[in-house]
Amino acid sequence: MPLAPLDELAKLLRPAAGGLYVVSTGLAEQQAVQRKIYGVEREEDIVVAFRASLERIATARVVVLGIPSDVGAGFRRGANLAPQAIRAKLLDENPRLREDYIRSGVVDIGDVFVVPQLLHDSMLSAAQLGATRGAIYDDHPDHAALPVSPLSIAERALDLVFALNPHVKPFVLGGDHSCAWPVSASLARARKNWGIVQPDAHTDLLPERLGVTYCFATWSYHANDLIGRGGRLVQVGTRASRRDREHWESTLDVRQFWADTCVADPSGTLDAIVAHVKRTGVSSVYFSNDIDGTDDRWADATGTPEPGGVSPDFLVELIRRLGAEVGLCAGDIVEVAPALARDPSDDRTLALAARYTRETLAAMLASA
Repeated sequence: MPLAPLDELAKLLRPAAGGLYVVSTGLAEQQAVQRKIYGVEREEDIVVAFRASLERIATARVVVLGIPSDVGAGFRRGANLAPQAIRAKLLDENPRLREDYIRSGVVDIGDVFVVPQLLHDSMLSAAQLGATRGAIYDDHPDHAALPVSPLSIAERALDLVFALNPHVKPFVLGGDHSCAWPVSASLARARKNWGIVQPDAHTDLLPERLGVTYCFATWSYHANDLIGRGGRLVQVGTRASRRDREHWESTLDVRQFWADTCVADPSGTLDAIVAHVKRTGVSSVYFSNDIDGTDDRWADATGTPEPGGVSPDFLVELIRRLGAEVGLCAGDIVEVAPALARDPSDDRTLALAARYTRETLAAMLASA
């Protein structure tokens, strides 16, 4: 007999900030954040509170899911630490965050459990699938088909979330930008007529990279096909590409607003972005926010920091306008790598990620 959705989610996910497998190093920090998230003191109560959060999915307006995986990244790693760090920053800035979430209908459903050497189940042999299932699940026959890689687990978990609540909106704490693929894939089955707005220094528009189908450099290509092209994928802050804008727009039917245009005329570019999104006729937008879309003056703690990007105020205004004028059906913050800050005492990137998270959640809640 198949597992009930809540029981399956309890197998696939871990309590918030618990998706990283730690044994000794990092364990105390992980548990300290979890106690704050769930408002409990005893370790055994964390699991009880986590299961209770899953039971609130059916009435949630927004669910928050952590995907602490950086296996799909390309250069410097460290984004696996971001879901825990962003949650901790949000709690430091707002000790009443848990109460605010409950009042507004936001439910943190925890983390995808990450085996750090895996990315997507399509890349694994039957033998490896079986071995990893045996390691992370028990040997019950109902677990024989459960996914084991972070992207595959995330996609299945979001499918289950939408089955429990077809109207809920997911917000993902990444992880590298490959984490946007499972959101897009699951959203395509649950929603119609949506688009993507992607702040990013890079295009992520390769059909494959070194033979890998789903990773940080390819997810946009495949998501663009899912949503039917037609300019429904809008990329903002682009500036690090081997091809020019005309190439991407003419070959893949995307719409790009490169960083130099955004910086030269912020107000006019904001108007143009929102006007374009409206012209596509989409009824809502997945706002997939790569932190490196922001200029590295404000966001250096990432795997590929790039100068010449947009400002935080520009992106905040874009989030607010899309929420008010189009509507957000999903969101994320990805590619934040706290340990890669040039100055280890400077957490400006993490603070910015927390700001973007607050603004995106607010816009999602304000949207119909």
